[in-house]
Amino acid sequence: MKFCSECASPVSLSIPAGDNRPRYVCGNCATIHYQNPKMVLGSIPVWEGDGELKVLLCKRAIEPRHGFWTLPAGFMENNETTSEAAIRETQEEAGANIELGKLFTLLNVARVHQVHMFYLATLLDLDFAPGEESLEVQLFTEAEIPWDDLAFPTIRTTLELFFADRVKIREGGSYGFHTQDITRNMRSDLA
Repeated sequence: MKFCSECASPVSLSIPAGDNRPRYVCGNCATIHYQNPKMVLGSIPVWEGDGELKVLLCKRAIEPRHGFWTLPAGFMENNETTSEAAIRETQEEAGANIELGKLFTLLNVARVHQVHMFYLATLLDLDFAPGEESLEVQLFTEAEIPWDDLAFPTIRTTLELFFADRVKIREGGSYGFHTQDITRNMRSDLA
């Protein structure tokens, strides 16, 4: 940040009185500019038929990670709840109609200043299509998921936890709520 959004004067990084972190502070109007993590909301849309469960994934049409697969998700907007954001992102990216279930993962990605949350979801029908940010939308069984072509560690983590919980469900258990700190980069070859 270089300029104050209140008065357009230059800002400098300093620790304001009563604070313990460096913040951008305007030397002219004294506005303190707080920068907080962004919320990424999405869903795990599933379809179950003929005894087979499939998860809906989107192939990204935008950077970062153009051409890689992801669950439908994106940044939360002002004036919406987390569940509204998950439903909206699923509709925008996959054109999918869902019934939202409970919150399944909360993943802290501190190195990029984000928190990712994914809700369980059931597809209401098979009428889905790629939105502007998706090249393709497709249903995958666990065995068919393109594990090596997933866009982000949060997607891999969420899907791994989801399928691990599916094993528990077959044994009489239920879906849990999972929270983790994601510290690895998108790909192991990135420093």
